[in-house]
Amino acid sequence: MFDKLQSLANRRQALATAAVAVTAGVMVATHAPADEGLAAADITPELVAQTASELGIAPSEWTTGKVLLDFVEPEDGEGGSEEEIAALVAELDAIPGVDIEPAGFYSESEHLYRLSASVSTWDRIDDDLLANDLLEVAEPEILYALPKTAAAVADYEPQKGERVEVNDPMFKLQWHMEQIHAPEAWASQRGDGVVVAVIDTGVAWKDASGVRQLPDLEGTKFTKGESFISGLPDGLDDHAHGSHVAGTIAQTTNNGIGVTGVAYESTIMPLKVLSGDGRGSVPGIANAIRYAADNGAQVINMSLGGPLPSRVLAKAIEYAHSKGVTTVCAAGNESRSRVGYPAANKHAVAVSATNYDRGLTFYSNWGKDIDVAAPGGDTRNDKNGDGHPDGVLQNTIKIQKPMESDYLWFQGTSMASPHAAGVAALIVGEGITNPDEVERIMKETAVHPGGKKWDKKFGAGIIDAQAAVAKAHTDYAPERGGLAFLFGLLALGGVGLASARGRNKALGLLGLGAAAAVASGAFGFAPLAYAFAGLTGTFGSGLWMSAALPFGLALVGLGYKPARPVLAGLALGYAAMLAHGALVLPTLLSGVPGGEVADRLWLAVNAGAALWLASRISKK
Repeated sequence: MFDKLQSLANRRQALATAAVAVTAGVMVATHAPADEGLAAADITPELVAQTASELGIAPSEWTTGKVLLDFVEPEDGEGGSEEEIAALVAELDAIPGVDIEPAGFYSESEHLYRLSASVSTWDRIDDDLLANDLLEVAEPEILYALPKTAAAVADYEPQKGERVEVNDPMFKLQWHMEQIHAPEAWASQRGDGVVVAVIDTGVAWKDASGVRQLPDLEGTKFTKGESFISGLPDGLDDHAHGSHVAGTIAQTTNNGIGVTGVAYESTIMPLKVLSGDGRGSVPGIANAIRYAADNGAQVINMSLGGPLPSRVLAKAIEYAHSKGVTTVCAAGNESRSRVGYPAANKHAVAVSATNYDRGLTFYSNWGKDIDVAAPGGDTRNDKNGDGHPDGVLQNTIKIQKPMESDYLWFQGTSMASPHAAGVAALIVGEGITNPDEVERIMKETAVHPGGKKWDKKFGAGIIDAQAAVAKAHTDYAPERGGLAFLFGLLALGGVGLASARGRNKALGLLGLGAAAAVASGAFGFAPLAYAFAGLTGTFGSGLWMSAALPFGLALVGLGYKPARPVLAGLALGYAAMLAHGALVLPTLLSGVPGGEVADRLWLAVNAGAALWLASRISKK
């Protein structure tokens, strides 16, 4: 009899183990990153020249005539040392006719330099110097700019449900907020605590010399701005574009004036990289990306670009991604079947533009790199009959007049991108800080006008703020619950055998313990623990996301027998939450050095410890 029970228990354990393995594999496949943009390692001078040739443009139109030198990062284990890099820079600088300097105030620590030399001088530069292993990238300094602004599908039933009714008098003209169901999303999420970097012409975010703060940004939260070009300090705007973009993301809402923003409780980080004429070079943009990642931004919006790829810029985006930043970019306004850069880079969410009737706008770029679509507007039409152009309406400075402001309708993928960045901020506000997961949720909740899964015009479809917030809030609960149930089978697999051997009241106690532990773990504490993390702001805490709490509670309550089933359930729930994090990693950890790999290892080890604890408690 005992041998039969032992065999049954072993089979149950084997089946539970196989089920856990299959479930883990399905989760990993489901949440695998799907961004196939152009990676930094694939960008070469030959590719840049080929791209220019295919587009029929002269490289001189989009370059400054100078060269960017990007050296290795010794602190990141890329080789070399600070002294060796300094010696190589000095050797280049000593060549007659060569001028080399850091490419901006944030460049020296990032080992990014700008080299100027005449054509004849280039012949005197030793090829061995430029082939040095300390030098990762040598490429022409590329110019990016605001997307060119052009002059001035299936029926869809808007979702019904709870929504926030705002008192901003011009909200009724913001058809674009209704198109993405922002008011419905505001019922549960408004982006509080999320920092969004606006890398653009700056933002009129405060009064300063030559600039007046926008009235409809007075209630918006800002963190310190920076300028990465010679111009207005503190990320201030002398154009109008950046202020309009920032308004779409976080215009002060429900303040009785003006209009609304998608994630209006988020915090804007204004970073000026484009001058008053709308142009700027790659070093300033790359430095701004790195600055944003190093200073707490969780989302970056870049409504700018150009036709040529830059390895320096692509590396900066990959750096930001490694730091947990979601980067959202405008696809471009050339009406071309090719997405511009940096939108077409790996780890950039490329956004095309829609009009009032949910069709692709006449100016929007499209192509294989499009991820999602969002409202960009069409100022040539008034399809909704409200007596105003169907552009995107926000409060901004008058064009190149930073002492005056107005409510202006703009159009462009520049306007589409901040809608998507705002939705990304709402997702991050739900505790989802892994940029791959933010992008996945945005895509999976987008609504394609033609009912397709993906195409080159809309990507996955038009973003839906309400659906994205709902999915971010609930999407992981079934996975965690399922893992908890399977872990219960693993941890409690020997209960039946132990009960049979005991042949007394232990049968009832252990049977009850098994049921209570599994039920508590599968349907109670796994989602409860995550909900509590959201309420207390402990998302991503390395201490909270560990086995410390179940072990601490076990030390306190293990001597009280009636509490053991509950303690086992708590440990199971925690094991499920931590294992799910190790597999999916929706939330990156703070206080655990080493990046994503270290986070997953930390969670996996602690999940194993919590599962072991549940098993030990259940057998007491």
